[in-house]
Amino acid sequence: MVPAAAAGRRPAPRAPSGEDGAVPPPPPKTCDSCGRTITWRKKWERDWDTVRYCSAACRRHKPGEVDARLETSIRSLLAARASSGTICPSEAAREVGGEGWRTLMEPARAAARRMVAAGEVEITQQGRVVDPSTAKGPIRIRRAH
Repeated sequence: MVPAAAAGRRPAPRAPSGEDGAVPPPPPKTCDSCGRTITWRKKWERDWDTVRYCSAACRRHKPGEVDARLETSIRSLLAARASSGTICPSEAAREVGGEGWRTLMEPARAAARRMVAAGEVEITQQGRVVDPSTAKGPIRIRRAH
């Protein structure tokens, strides 16, 4: 086989981009439903601007009245605490859900993640701010500084 350069052909010009020649992916987004980070994927190349949800499950469960009540509950609970005070998502779930509060634990965590994306609160574990998309286990919610 004859190399392309030897056959009189030149490689196709590449679009100018970063130092290594690769076009950097667009910045990540936040899922409108669960508040987790959505990273760019090749399959979304043409419609990245319209992507709002990280999964089919999130697309089916768009934030509703209960989610808005959880966010309001988080705001009011934090307002009742000292400026450096924290709350557990279960407190908001108990306030909104009454006896059935346990089913609202994940929605309460999702409400907190959406509020982190909006810059209203921070999620902490053992007193340190953590990435809400990857936090597992017990979390606390505090006002953003």
